[in-house]
Parts: sequence; C-alpha cells; structure tokens
Amino acid sequence: MPSALSQPDPSLPATDAMPYPHLFQPLDLGFTTLRNRVLMGSMHTGLEDRRRDFPRLAAYFAERAAGGVGLIVTGGFSPNVAGWLQPFASRLSWPWETGKHRQVTRAVHDSGARICLQLLHAGRYAYHPLSVAPSRIKSPITPFTPRALSARGVERTIVAYVRAARLARDAGYDGVEIMGSEGYLINEFASARTNQRNDRWGGPLEHRMRFATEIVARVREACGPDFILIYRQSMAELVPEGSDWAQIVAQAQAVEAAGASILNTGIGWHESRVPTIATSVPRAVFATATAKMRAHVRLPLVASNRINMPDVAEGILASGAADLVSMARPLLADPEWANKARTGKAHSINTCIACNQACLDHIFQNRTASCLVNPRACAETELVYTPAATPRRIAVVGAGPAGLACATVAAERGHQVTLFEAADEIGGQFRLAMRIPGKEEFAETLRWFRHRLEDTGVQLRLASPADAAALAGFDEVVLATGVVPRQVAFPGSGHPRVVSYLDVLERRVVPGRRVAIIGAGGIGFDVAEYLVHDGPSPTLDPALWMREWGVDPEFASSGALVEPQPAPPARQVWLLQRSPGRLGTRLGKTTGWIHRATLRARQVQTLGGVEYLGVDDAGLHIRTEGETRVLAVDHVVVCAGQEPRRELFDLLTAAGISPHLIGGADVAAELDAKRAIDQGSRLAARL
Repeated sequence: MPSALSQPDPSLPATDAMPYPHLFQPLDLGFTTLRNRVLMGSMHTGLEDRRRDFPRLAAYFAERAAGGVGLIVTGGFSPNVAGWLQPFASRLSWPWETGKHRQVTRAVHDSGARICLQLLHAGRYAYHPLSVAPSRIKSPITPFTPRALSARGVERTIVAYVRAARLARDAGYDGVEIMGSEGYLINEFASARTNQRNDRWGGPLEHRMRFATEIVARVREACGPDFILIYRQSMAELVPEGSDWAQIVAQAQAVEAAGASILNTGIGWHESRVPTIATSVPRAVFATATAKMRAHVRLPLVASNRINMPDVAEGILASGAADLVSMARPLLADPEWANKARTGKAHSINTCIACNQACLDHIFQNRTASCLVNPRACAETELVYTPAATPRRIAVVGAGPAGLACATVAAERGHQVTLFEAADEIGGQFRLAMRIPGKEEFAETLRWFRHRLEDTGVQLRLASPADAAALAGFDEVVLATGVVPRQVAFPGSGHPRVVSYLDVLERRVVPGRRVAIIGAGGIGFDVAEYLVHDGPSPTLDPALWMREWGVDPEFASSGALVEPQPAPPARQVWLLQRSPGRLGTRLGKTTGWIHRATLRARQVQTLGGVEYLGVDDAGLHIRTEGETRVLAVDHVVVCAGQEPRRELFDLLTAAGISPHLIGGADVAAELDAKRAIDQGSRLAARL
C-alpha cells in the first residue's frame, strides 16, 4: 500500500522557485518513488510495431524523460496474436523480443524517469480476422466479427498477460499498465453491453469483472511486490448500456484488492458518440470523474484527458481530485513540458492544441505519429536542428504557421533571420481559426511562437509588406505569403449579399439570420460552426458542453449518458457543395464526425451535388437532383478554396532572386497547418 506521501499535500504554497508545488511533489509508492506527478500517458506512435524502429522509439522516450516527466507509459503491446490492433502490430510474447525493449528502458532510466509497458488486447476492436471477444458481437468501428473466447481461451489469454508482464520486467520496465478501458478486451468483459456469457466470466457483475481481477492478481503474483502495476479503468464509458457508477466503483475496489499500485482514468469507448480528447472538449472536463472515485479507493488516482498546461494540472492535484495527471499528446507537442513548468517557464511550453491531425489521424491511417505543432515528435533522430556551420542572413516573408516555424528554427540554428509580416500581428490563418468555437486552443500556438521569436532573436517587422528591394542582399529568401480566397464565378456573384469567409471571420460583415455557405471543406465547416453559435463557446464552459453532448455531470447513469440538450442555432444555415455525396469526407479522420455531429445538432442543412444558378434579391438559386429551388438567405458566404499568394515570387524571380516557397504559398489545396509547420521546419533545418 502506498505511503501517506502518495496524497498531495494541500498546504504546499506556490513560490517563484516552485510555481507548481503539487505537480512536482514526489510520489512514494512504498517500493519506489516517482520524482513528480507527471505521467506521460500511453499513446501508440507506430514505432512500436517494427524492431527496426526501436532506436527511434528509444530516442523519442529519452527526450521526454530528459524533459522531466516522472513516469512514462508506452503505447499498447498485445500479449498475444489475437490481441493485435492490426496484423503484425506491437506484441510482447517471447523472451527474444525483450532485447529491443532494453534500448527503451535504458534510455529512460538514464534520465531518471520510470517507465511502464502498457498491455493492451484489442478485443473486438482488432483490425484483423483473428479477433476475439467475450461474446460474438461486432464492433461498429471495425469490419471483423470477433470469435467468442471459450473458457479455455479465456484462461490462455490470462496466461498470456502474465507472461507478457514477466517479460516486461525482464526487459527493464518498472511496471506495466493493464489497459482495462476504452472498449478494449478487458472492458468488453466488464460491460454487460458486450458480455453476454453465462459462465463464470459473464452474467452478474462479479463474474464479468473476474477477467480483470484475475489478470491483476496473477501479474502481481508473478512480478512481485516491487513492480508498478497500473490499472486503467473506464470511469465513464459514454456508450448506451454502459456501466453505471456503482459498477465502476465495484470494479475499482476489486482491482485494488487484487494488487494494483495505481488506478488510471480512461474516458469513453472508441465507438462513443461523445468527443473526449478533441480540441473542442473543455480542459480537464473529466477530472471530476476521477475526483468522485477518491472516496472509494486508497490507490493513487490518475486524472486524464485534455490536461495540457501546468496550471490545469496543478489545480487538479491541489484540489485533491487526483494524485497524478496523465498527458500523452502534450508531451508529443513539447518534450520539455515538465522542465519548463518546474522552472517557471510555462509561457514557453509548446501547447498541445488537441487537433489530432498528426497524432491520432496518422495512427488510424497506418502512419507514424507526429505532432502538428512539433514535427520533431517521433522524428528525433531524423529532424535535428544542428548549429549552422556558416550563419547566413535569411529573410522570411509571412508570419503564418509556415513562416513562424521556418524563422524560429533557422534562428535557433544560428542564422540571422528577419521576418516580414504585412499585418500588424503574427498568426496568418491561425488568427482566424482561433475565432471558431471549439478552436480557442489555437491561440496557444501563437503565444508560443511569440516567445520563440524573442528567445531565438528573430527580427520581427510587423506591418511591413516586403518587396524585391527590401529583400535584396539576403543570402536566402523564404516566401510564406499564404493564400487568397478562390473566386467563384456564377450569376450574381458580385451581389452585395455574396461575401467571402474572410469578410465574416475578420468581422467586416455580420451575416443575417439566414446564410448559405458555398463550399463544404474545412473552412466551410468552420464558418458554419462560427455562424450557428451564439454566446459563450461550450469549450470554455464545461457545464454547457456536457449538456450539449449529453454527458451526466455526476457520472452516475448508465454509460454516464443523459439526453443531449444542444443550444438553439444562432442562425439558419445551409452548407452546400458542388460534388455529390456526404459532406465533410476530407475532414480529420478522428475529428470529422465531431464537426458533422455539431452541425446536425445545430440544425445546419447540408446539400451535396449542388449547381449554383445565381444570386439576386430573392436569395441563392440552386439546382439539386434536377430540382430548382431558391434559398431565401440574407448572405451567401463563399468558402470555395484558396489560391497561393505568389505575386512576390514572380517579382523576385524576375529580379534574379530564387526564393523558397513554403506553406500555402507553395500548396493551397487545403489550409494545412501540419504540412506548413513541417515544411517550414525542415527547410530551416537544412539551410
């Protein structure tokens, strides 16, 4: 049992020397001590799946360990083949597999951190035909129907968990995290929703949770008392017919009795229709579920989900809601997160904006994870910002994401960089994005870039349009001049009711009560969300957000769900696209459904296969499926894509200067900040 030091001391004062005292208080587990309360939560990167990538995985974890975290949990490793997330994915089953893991454990231990290997059996979420589950019930998010485990199969699976845990110890891991949440196999056994067995592994709750407690008890017996055993449990399943609070408490207490060291919080199943980690989710909104468990167990508790800045983490710990805070993507964004917080430099943290574009979206596309705001994530051995052998004078034109990344990386390497920006503030398209309800986090990236400009010594010239004369004499010129909205020609396109998305988001035009949006790409969806919201953003109001998505604020009901109560729309909006089919197919892999659901809840009418016949005083005339109709709207907002802004490129080329093109000035098919920041950083790394 952990000592009294496992509980944060509520009397700890914040000082200039230690601004977050609870966050950096050691955690005594009785047999080992963690140096602070920062847990790097499990996140699959894709580097776990192939032996050849383990040196990269070791470098990735080493940077986070050196960055000051107390405890790291790896991405999930299956205990057997049936538990693979996909064919030939990460697994730990045989002694000869431990060698590659020792690279990881040595790298982490050399920097003073502890590391646990996560054991994750995919269950019915497996993306292969060998999948198994408690019962033969297909997942709605995978194409394969699982085979129901026999009683003997259940026993073999438990043995596989124990074998994998013992091998993890042999490989130098300080412990394991047993993944019992998010709808994976153990969670499937615990939930009546997916467990329809009538043997000793199904039926009443005490039988359904036996699978979990047997795994925990046998792992504890096999690995001994001085081995960290984290159990990750769903505190809110967020699915119909999910476990209620009484069942969740009973399982937590059973897991504690079986020998767990730490109880981690999982939120939601992957098939849930409630977002849990996207940028529109309020910060730390689910920490109250962890706090509610405090009265029922003595184990150290871990709060998770949308904890991305030290003040948020410190508040959770100081309130006694949890003993540790789990962050995965925030440490993708900034491996030095913990050191910066500990030394009072939270302003210099490169904050995770929970966009999912380079992390989760990559994983679901079978690509290696990275980070939109930090392209070095999972590329630590490849993208290295070495000091420049010969410092050069570099001009960067445009202070959007691409230009900011290029300028600051080049200056970090020792180049003399001047950044020209025609506007009176930095940010480019990010200044527009942060005005969309649910995307307020984008302001954090601009805050970080402002400090990066100062720290790296970039000469910033605001309100300074650059021309060929101003750029003469530089050794290198980089154009990150961005995009301009694409013009759409149709009858009446010059009518006063027709405006650009820039007119709306820059607040030059206040649209009327009825609006048609032409173009259903990412910008069209953003403009629609902007137009239908009125009053406070749900992202900034946790109670409002819970009402809109139907989350029980007491987490007591089945699945922690109640009837959603979306606010009435501020406007009547039509979202239109020329191409037929469902709208939003090019939105983010893991977030597109959230945007579509939000617009449905706000009664936005979507139409595909639209022919635009014209605009007049009566409204927008369209034809769909051979039928002509008039949308009696006050404004038509054009979101029909962008064109690269390259006038300066042509002038410079004519003057004999060969500039580099990055960001939207290079490719403007979609506003892609991930590509822009990556491209700007990689160019600067080789200049």
